[in-house]
Amino acid sequence: MSASVNQPHAESRPAYVAGVGCYALWGFLPLYFHLLSNLGATSWEMIAHRTLWSVLWAGGLVLIARQGGQVAQVLRQPRTLGMLLLSTAAIFGNWTIYVFAVNAGHVIEASLGYYINPLMNMAAGALLFRERMTGEGKVAIGFAAVGVAIQTIALGHLPIVSLGLAATFCAYAILRKQVKADAQTGLFIECAYLALPGLAYVLYLQSTGQGHFGHGAAVTGLLALAGPATVIPLALFAWSARRLPLSAVGFLQFIAPTLQFLLGVAFGEAFTPLRALSFVFIWLGVATFAYGAWKRTRALA
Repeated sequence: MSASVNQPHAESRPAYVAGVGCYALWGFLPLYFHLLSNLGATSWEMIAHRTLWSVLWAGGLVLIARQGGQVAQVLRQPRTLGMLLLSTAAIFGNWTIYVFAVNAGHVIEASLGYYINPLMNMAAGALLFRERMTGEGKVAIGFAAVGVAIQTIALGHLPIVSLGLAATFCAYAILRKQVKADAQTGLFIECAYLALPGLAYVLYLQSTGQGHFGHGAAVTGLLALAGPATVIPLALFAWSARRLPLSAVGFLQFIAPTLQFLLGVAFGEAFTPLRALSFVFIWLGVATFAYGAWKRTRALA
């Protein structure tokens, strides 16, 4: 009896480690882009290398998972390929907004986007898929809406970066929800769509002397690191999410924006009392959302 009780706990420990590792890697990603920027790489060069190196690592995941047959099957399904093309556009938009935001000194605003993304996903689920929204969910979205409104006043304009990041990732989640393919297979095809344009731009930069690849071990290594920096957190997420309860995922997913927020403050970005107040409402929404996820998991136990 004790073995059966302890085994789930033993199995969940690596899943928690993987989940924390995944969100911690995402949380510290601004440091990576800052290092590249300090070495002279532009945002478009970073994005191009991210698309180019990611396809190699995503392909490696497909081989490890032995999903080559599924890739071949998807390649014979025009509708699935079309949906993955749309999801590719959404994730590329997300990557582009994020990299430019970080390099322009808007890490705090970017973190706001990833705080409100789960709440936007919940609202989209209710509107598009008729998923039931709990009382806690409605309250959480209300808090987030107030936070965004205060942030708008503090900035003097809509938090475009925050809303853009949340909206593109929400669109990505909606599209991938309708794709009949495993995470690794879908990710590989998305990366394959982006690899050729990425390679073309990298070759253009290198041929015109504007590229930084090969111009020093540090910048070359960091540019090549774009592949694992993109794919490894996604792999850790996919592995841990299948093994963790909803409440745990609900809490862990806020590690990344919290680390990003702290990095933004450490970078010296403007953080006025009014912006602080907006985050108070966002964090109230996050806490309400996490409590609702925990309560649902308890009800299913």
